Amino acid sequence: MNPYRVDPPKFEGRFLLPQFWPTWLMVGFLYLLSWLPFSLQLQLGKGLGRLFKKSMKKRVLIAKKNLQLSFPGKSEDEIDKIIDQVYNNTGIAMLETGIAWWWPDWRLKRKVKVEGLELVKKATDEGKGVFALLFHFLSLEVHARAVGFYHPAVGLYRPHNNPLMEYLQTKGRGRSNKYLLGKKNVKGFLQALEDGELCGYLPDQDYGPNRAVYIPLFAVPDAATTTGSSIFANHPNAVTLISTFDRLPGNQGYVLRFYEPENAIPTGNDEQDARHINSEVEKAVENNIGAYMWMHRRYKTRPSKDLPSYYGSLQKRKKQRKK
Repeated sequence: MNPYRVDPPKFEGRFLLPQFWPTWLMVGFLYLLSWLPFSLQLQLGKGLGRLFKKSMKKRVLIAKKNLQLSFPGKSEDEIDKIIDQVYNNTGIAMLETGIAWWWPDWRLKRKVKVEGLELVKKATDEGKGVFALLFHFLSLEVHARAVGFYHPAVGLYRPHNNPLMEYLQTKGRGRSNKYLLGKKNVKGFLQALEDGELCGYLPDQDYGPNRAVYIPLFAVPDAATTTGSSIFANHPNAVTLISTFDRLPGNQGYVLRFYEPENAIPTGNDEQDARHINSEVEKAVENNIGAYMWMHRRYKTRPSKDLPSYYGSLQKRKKQRKK
């Protein structure tokens, strides 16, 4: 047993106190919605996404700036259409949390097609751990649940500040997978690879200047990109694979894919590894641009404090509101 694993929290009597009633109300409503037909949930999710777009104005501006930086050749109308897709998918993702946490295995499994599972099986049959690179697409909760149907996995996560939500999310995410590790638990992740586990890792956000290189991502020449991936990819018992999860057209469901990176990872050079990973991010995103989580300030960390922020105009608006 991995000594670094997070023990799932237990139900506490205090969760029944009035301070947690709003959480129960929200979660109970989400639970009830999760039992609606899949096609109806998709439609409701799109409507919810339109509400999010109207109410989350700052996040809309961040998404727009990210898309303008990443794809300077796209017109204003093209970017606005992508943002509409992003928020439709954001609303759907909210309902997909209920699908991921509460749907019985038989109901969700019949909605998931899988490709490339033989790569995982080959590695694990040889006693290897699989270092699976996942990216921040909006169906991430269902992605994680679906992986566990075919090979229960280990993942990193950030504990929720609300103890009731921490209990519920840990329970939900553990339905078909093995265990969770704290997001900074490097030793635990390495131990899981040593133990021959399938381990999911998300390398595609801006995690700050520590252990980062400034390299191209889309049209941005100096995106802060973590080199933490190389720590795990270089483990002698690790095999690196990419895993994506796409929603199929209409009401068909999803396709879960495992595949080898186009360029070898690891290379023995942390920056080169990061370049190869960013290349994989670009390919995955360009195949499904409206399903990516563009609301995160992906380009917030600059190589030098003397350089202006890519989000300067947004930061000025924030300061003006505070005044």
